[in-house]
Amino acid sequence: MWEAETDELCRRSPRFAALVGAVGPCTLKPRRMAGGFFGALARSILYQQLAGRAAETIHGRFLALCDGRPTPENVLALPVEDLRGAGLSGAKAASIRDLAERCMSGDIRLPGIGRLSDGEIVAELSRVRGIGRWTAEMFLMFQLARPDVWPTGDLGVRKGFALIHDLPSMPEPKDLELLGDPYRPYRTVMAWYCWRAVEGVSPPPQGW
Repeated sequence: MWEAETDELCRRSPRFAALVGAVGPCTLKPRRMAGGFFGALARSILYQQLAGRAAETIHGRFLALCDGRPTPENVLALPVEDLRGAGLSGAKAASIRDLAERCMSGDIRLPGIGRLSDGEIVAELSRVRGIGRWTAEMFLMFQLARPDVWPTGDLGVRKGFALIHDLPSMPEPKDLELLGDPYRPYRTVMAWYCWRAVEGVSPPPQGW
């Protein structure tokens, strides 16, 4: 899926080419989630600040409450007490309900969100309680497969970029933004390989 982008990045950077030779092709592809885009965003909210096993358990309970298919209607029909009983914190329950309410009211239209630009999608999703820039960027990468997403606030991307380019320390997000410019418009693939460059880290990030 990303052969042309990877080839171009290898042409631009011998260091990147060496990593690609060691890691192999980029296998990033859109992930199908129960509940579609809504389910993917709800899952990401649930996974925030939790270890993988605990997050999986809570997400499984959440899916069970929604009969396996989380939708705005299903979520809003659930008492908050049921969400809390499944292990959601009060803040996460409020965030998922806020997402559901906005989708139900038409304030956010997930079925047509793919027609918006990357910046518009980040701005749109960031209006939801509990969804910030990073979550919106992961949505762009792992749900919409947008080719030029550069999550400069992601620790793995920062560390991986430093390893690939033999930098003495991780670049700060504002510096990484500039350092990523030579790789436009293929920075999604660059970010994927940054994760792979970090030992023990394999995408997608937790929650995706």
